[in-house]
Amino acid sequence: MKIYYDQDADLQELKGKKVAIVGYGIQGRGQGLNLRDSGVEVIIAQRKGGKNYDLAVEDGFVPVSAEEAAQQADIIQILTQDHLQGEIYEKSIAPYMKKGKALLFSHGFNIHFGYIKPPKDIDVFMVAPKGPGALVRTQFLEGGGVPCLVAIYQNASGRALQLALAHAKAVGGTRAGVIETNFREETETDLFGEQSVLCGGLSELIRAGYDTLVEAGYAPEMAYFECLHEVKLITDAIFASGISGMHRRVSDTAEYGDYSRGPRIIGESARKEMKKILAEIQSGEFAREWIEENRKGRPNYNRLRKACDEHPIEKVGAELRRMMHWISQPGEKPKAQAAR
Repeated sequence: MKIYYDQDADLQELKGKKVAIVGYGIQGRGQGLNLRDSGVEVIIAQRKGGKNYDLAVEDGFVPVSAEEAAQQADIIQILTQDHLQGEIYEKSIAPYMKKGKALLFSHGFNIHFGYIKPPKDIDVFMVAPKGPGALVRTQFLEGGGVPCLVAIYQNASGRALQLALAHAKAVGGTRAGVIETNFREETETDLFGEQSVLCGGLSELIRAGYDTLVEAGYAPEMAYFECLHEVKLITDAIFASGISGMHRRVSDTAEYGDYSRGPRIIGESARKEMKKILAEIQSGEFAREWIEENRKGRPNYNRLRKACDEHPIEKVGAELRRMMHWISQPGEKPKAQAAR
């Protein structure tokens, strides 16, 4: 696996080029500000009437339409939500994608599954920070960076990789390391991780644990603390030193419980279901389902979100989090600590 660092990238590749960022959301803001601070000329495409437009203005940009940005820019980076990208590209960007320009993504969904089909005479590449845009920004300001993935889909100019690495350097990625991959691998592993582990798997595991304790007669507050609140303690330990490192930070009782009981929860049936989910991603079934869900007005999405919001753990959690000032007021110290 190839990993690139600062010495492997040259910001001169972006000299004289305009980079348009379509969508000033969390990732768009983080990358846009870092690019500008790195001396890159940045154009922000953001529709009027929303908080992101106002935020772009506050940050010193003059937002324009996607059409204007696509006409003016040499590199067009699409950072809107996945289900919107195909339509935005067809209506507002495709007419202006002429030879010599480049199309840039931070997630391969629309290219890999064919919802965006760029002309063959342009560069198409990906720079995907492995962290939210806010972290991309704060790490950059602190002199660090968030690791990135880089992938080349089309290399019409012969310099697509150099352009991609220059962009990664401009947002701070080469300070930490940039790993080379491809659009298929990034897209499919990203979706699988979200669905099976990070979001789908974890949230359902938390709810199942909470329900089991409450149905057995334990106090909802105790169930909340043991099955949700303390998840952060464990994930922080795993994030810092891996699963084995986490085991060294918990009690021997907890560690033994992990080894002896964990495989009973995530057993063969769960692993088989993970393989089914991966197959649905690889075949494009999930992508088609998600695009169709949006075309229909999100009936299942809205129903499932409502059910999630109405689960008892959400009510108990909201009440308990009021006790924890450092959670309800991010960035502030608890009153007792602040008084010291």
